[in-house]
Formats: sequence, C-alpha cells, structure tokens
Amino acid sequence: MFYLKAEQGRKSEKKLLKDFNLHTILRLPTGIFYAQGVKANVIFFDKFAPLEDGHRTNDVWIYDFGTNINLTLVTNSLNDEHLKDFIKCYCANDFSKRTESERFKKYTYDEIIKRDKTNLDITWIKDESLADLENLPEPDELAKSIISNLEEALTVFKTLDV
Repeated sequence: MFYLKAEQGRKSEKKLLKDFNLHTILRLPTGIFYAQGVKANVIFFDKFAPLEDGHRTNDVWIYDFGTNINLTLVTNSLNDEHLKDFIKCYCANDFSKRTESERFKKYTYDEIIKRDKTNLDITWIKDESLADLENLPEPDELAKSIISNLEEALTVFKTLDV
C-alpha cells in the first residue's frame, strides 16, 4: 500500500491514461484497509509500449462500490459476496458486453482529460452521509462513535507483527 501527494497522484493518473490502457477503476469504501476517511481504489490496466503521440486509454469504466457502503476492518469486513455485482459488471471475457448501471459508469479519455488536473476521483452517486448536515448527532454521540472507531483500529493494530 502506498500513498501519493495530490500532485504526484495527478502525474501518475496522466501516465496511466497515456501509456497504459486504464480500463477499470473499482472505488472501495473508505476505511476498509486502513482508517476511516482513507480512500482506496483498485485499478485495472494493460501495459503496452508507450506511444510517441496519443494515448492508450480510450474508455475508463468506474464501479463505485464506495459511496453509501459501510464496511470496517473488523466488524463488517469486505468479502466475496460484496463484490458479486462488480464481477458481473466487469465482464472479464468480453468488455464489449459491459453496460452502465447505477454503480458502473463509462467515461471517455476526452471527458477525463478535461477534468480539473485529470482527476480520476469521479463520483456521481449522492453520498447519503452528507445529505442532511442539519441533523448531525449530538457531540457526545459523535465522540462515542470516534472512540469506538479508535478502539476498533487499536484492536487491528495489536494483531500486527511489527
């Protein structure tokens, strides 16, 4: 696992689009590999020799498994059942059979390159956790939730051989 600063990430994204056929991104829920709020994506690409001019990527399919999905490291971890719809949509044997759905969308190279700094963090599903900021829990409830998350993370850390 590695992390890139925003500027480094944008350079990597442009290189992926230009020199590789970046065909699929699986957006995962935050916190399933590390801490809450840490984003994780699985990228699927084919490597080719670089082109002098042009780009290898034509279309990027994005499966948003992250928005409104609540998984944790310990109590509700990612499993095979969670990924069944993605596997069905992915169409590993024939990408031409892919169709858009609520969670699976196609973006062309031109659409992506026009985005601010070629940003691949594309979302279209409304995040229900941000929908009603007027009705946030009381501060003591938020504090209890934070403590619970920290205790859960501590449990995971204690299982690591460091």
